[in-house]
Amino acid sequence: MTPDRPGYGEFGGHLDVEAIRADFPLLARTVRNDKPLIYLDSGATSQKPVQVLDAEREFYERHNSAAHRGTHLLGEEATDVYETARTKVAAFIGADPGEVVFTKNATEAVNLVAYAMGNARTGRFHIQPGDEILITEMEHHANLVPWQQLCERTGAALRWLEVTPEGRLDTDHLDELITERTKIVAVTHQSNVTGTIPPVTDIARAAHEKGALVLVDAAQSVPHQPVDVAALGADFLVFSSHKMLGPYGIGVLFGRAELLAELPPFLTGGSMIEVVRMEGSTFLPPPQRFEPGVPAVAEAAGLAAAVDYLSALGMGNVAAHEESLTAHALDALRELPGVRILGPDTTKDRGGAVAFEVAGVHPHDVGQVLDELGIAVRTGHHCAWPLHRKLGVQASTRATFYVYNTHAEVDELADGIRYAQRFFGTAR
Repeated sequence: MTPDRPGYGEFGGHLDVEAIRADFPLLARTVRNDKPLIYLDSGATSQKPVQVLDAEREFYERHNSAAHRGTHLLGEEATDVYETARTKVAAFIGADPGEVVFTKNATEAVNLVAYAMGNARTGRFHIQPGDEILITEMEHHANLVPWQQLCERTGAALRWLEVTPEGRLDTDHLDELITERTKIVAVTHQSNVTGTIPPVTDIARAAHEKGALVLVDAAQSVPHQPVDVAALGADFLVFSSHKMLGPYGIGVLFGRAELLAELPPFLTGGSMIEVVRMEGSTFLPPPQRFEPGVPAVAEAAGLAAAVDYLSALGMGNVAAHEESLTAHALDALRELPGVRILGPDTTKDRGGAVAFEVAGVHPHDVGQVLDELGIAVRTGHHCAWPLHRKLGVQASTRATFYVYNTHAEVDELADGIRYAQRFFGTAR
């Protein structure tokens, strides 16, 4: 994508969606019954523009070599590609390059912090019986299970903020739940089910007043809205490339420099060592300390291209476009008898994920009917089982929006739900 082309970037505060869609070859294909594809599952994974595909291809065709290894030209070029990607990602979230660790995905990034804390024997990361870890009921399993496991290994207690019937985070008892025993607060920046955006900045402030650290799961926010780690008050922040137009296989852990310097390694091996002797080893400073093995340079090149693409669009424009689509979807689904929207029914402090249940029709059946119409949505508990239970459902159907979606597709979604209701005889 070239930022100076008409319709890109700051363009009256709007996105030229037709021009954007031209960059995504997959969106032009047909699916079941030769229907045009309507892709409403970007919360699970986004589609990739040609600019990202070309960046990966160019690396393999021109620069393929192991970064941070060898002194030949290709090795130098690979290292430059990799570290340039780190610099771009850091700027995208308001961090310094040395505070950006590349991981396999957001899930691995959370596990890195959790397991490294479990490996700490002294200092602020050391966890022992009597310590507490605070999470919330709206977390993705990736920001829940690693903390459960850490508590099991160390004897710490897991506590959580509850969710209101409206799908908001109940922070009325925040000061009671964050205590001098709280070691870390792990909270999502945006629910992958309801789209709810909790008051992360307020939570971080309360945590820091008690001496606790804060990890933010930004997998659903960094791709969709401007995010500044300092403004959020995040000590750690994680997200995945594949949800923000980039390739699979690479994610990001942001950590404040002084914290990464104290954090022990998670995985060990080549590339992260300083000196190795048979009697023992010492480790490089961050971020290399947390990146053992051969770096995923092609994936980093693709992620850098995704950052360039989104930066050219303007993240404010991206957020405004998705808010418009979400408002349209909420209005359209609210008018359908027998359809219940999970979570907030306005766009206030809410992102572009709309999960719903259709009375009398299982979510998997809704998804299958929509699939026959060419509409790709997500069904199930979306790796957020406790949240679904709190909202009184076992599963839901979820539509998630991105830069390439249109208002016409929102109307098709509503029409598809009506068709599913007629098909299963539940229409009112």
